[in-house]
Amino acid sequence: MTAAIELAQTSIEHCGGPFGAVIVKDRQIIGRGSNQVTNHNDPTAHAEVEAIRNACRNIDHYVLSGCTLYASSQPCPMCLSAIYWAHIDRVYYANTYEDASRIGFDDAFIFRELRLPDEQKNITLARINEPEVLAKALNVFKNWELSEFKKPY
Repeated sequence: MTAAIELAQTSIEHCGGPFGAVIVKDRQIIGRGSNQVTNHNDPTAHAEVEAIRNACRNIDHYVLSGCTLYASSQPCPMCLSAIYWAHIDRVYYANTYEDASRIGFDDAFIFRELRLPDEQKNITLARINEPEVLAKALNVFKNWELSEFKKPY
């Protein structure tokens, strides 16, 4: 946890957000990340996502089962989703959503939005219902099912 908190502090000193994360496997840090949203002009460059990217590069694989993620703050909804997709086993954090909210990082609106039906969300989220488009899209999925090159994840 200390390494994650130190990354958060260093991130501030390099004009990043106040968040850090490390990923540990077999008692070794295999991935590190700090918030790089403003430095990279990338809204997905949160500390946890950066740590996942770094760990996957370091072990040359996209599955991080058997790993633990330590984050300086409770992971936001996007990061939590990435953690699930990476198959990380455990997450430990220091600061809470409430702590982050007090300094301007409030995820409550995202949690509210996720619970709403599509037609009530603040962004347009609608399925295209043109038969030709749907047939093409489903065909891609069928091609995936039949592909000899697919790697399930």
